[in-house]
Amino acid sequence: MAHAEDEADTNVFRALADPTRRALLDALFAANGQTLSDLTVGMSMTRQAVTKHLAILEGANLVATIRRGREKLHYLNPVPIHEIGDRWISKFDRARLTALSDLKKALENEDDE
Repeated sequence: MAHAEDEADTNVFRALADPTRRALLDALFAANGQTLSDLTVGMSMTRQAVTKHLAILEGANLVATIRRGREKLHYLNPVPIHEIGDRWISKFDRARLTALSDLKKALENEDDE
């Protein structure tokens, strides 16, 4: 299981490493459920290039798609980013908060003595 989690994390980090893909995620955050045409507006690249970036985001499970007739709607999936936060960021926050708590207790003990 750890191997699958590591691979998923690697895919998310790789997807997020590219500024164009981050811009696409920002666009979906601003207005979820956009078509390829919607997402191409304002991008200085071809539809095919945007499609390749979206495929990488889909492969990392950061974007989900739904077909509505002839349209393919793209939706932001924030779950992988949340999982990265839980695994890689929260544990560092916990350590910092524990250290601050220990410092507070130590200082309070000095005041009591």
